[in-house]
Amino acid sequence: MPEPKTFGEFLDSQKVSRRSLLKFAGIMAASLALPVSFGQTIAQALAVTPRLPIIWLEFQDCTGDTEAFLRASSRPDPLQSGKTDPDLISLLLDYLSVDYHETLMTGAGFQAEKSLADTMAVRAGKYITIVEGSIPTAAGGTFCTIAGRTALAIAQDVIPKGLATIALGSCAWDGGLAAAAPNPTGAVGVLQAVPNAPNLLALSGCPVNVVNLVASLVYFLSFNAWPTMESSTRLPRFAYSTEIHERCERKIYYKANQFVQSWGDAGAKAGWCLIKMGCRGPATKSNCYLEKFNGGTNWPIGAGAPCIGCVTAKFWDKQAPFYTARGD
Repeated sequence: MPEPKTFGEFLDSQKVSRRSLLKFAGIMAASLALPVSFGQTIAQALAVTPRLPIIWLEFQDCTGDTEAFLRASSRPDPLQSGKTDPDLISLLLDYLSVDYHETLMTGAGFQAEKSLADTMAVRAGKYITIVEGSIPTAAGGTFCTIAGRTALAIAQDVIPKGLATIALGSCAWDGGLAAAAPNPTGAVGVLQAVPNAPNLLALSGCPVNVVNLVASLVYFLSFNAWPTMESSTRLPRFAYSTEIHERCERKIYYKANQFVQSWGDAGAKAGWCLIKMGCRGPATKSNCYLEKFNGGTNWPIGAGAPCIGCVTAKFWDKQAPFYTARGD
């Protein structure tokens, strides 16, 4: 069988029906807070889209966003309890041409660097750069070097030559943990390190929710643009515009003045509100209450942990100590 030239041909080779593609497109439209009618448009666009080359750069990070990427799977089908859609999220990510990713690629050393150089040369202006981790700027950027080059030099070389850029996770967005005071490495996010980053989209979170990454890529493949975002933060509105507290499953207990007072108490066992335990839900805007993590299995508050506001700017400095009530 010849190499598939479009995502539609790739799905055919995997014996995935067009009906499943339509269903997946509908789920993506819902994730993007788009009208249901957009599902058909997305499905038609995805069917004819060619492979998209991706260069994934890892700098000062814990690989948490890569772990999220590896655990991508479709959400449970709400209409059929216990059943799931075909794993089209994983298929889409398999179809994308991730030409360089230090953690995932089989090549190493000179071979890995050749893959990076070849993609930049052959696909100049056509690849998406995904950046994971903060970029150190102190001491000439020497706190993070790869193949003899600093992360700062690599970012400033690779990113401007691409088509678009994703700052993936809180570290790539604004420096994250590495940028917490006193920030000895001078860690910054992509926009601070590469002000001319083309077509930049940010997806904050520690780690990012992979559904938001997939939905953003689906939107880009369908419309050749990123979803609507806030210009000041570069965060897409579909994922970062609704206050967690307003949609929290424990809000009924907040209204009833029923709060967990200490870990393991009767309120904790009953699933009461976590405000007294430091939950930052009232000061955090994110869709994790809806999309959840690990294939839609759960989210921090659902698992009994307070929200620590990991999608907010400089959260390590501004939200800590995490398990202390702030009166928000």
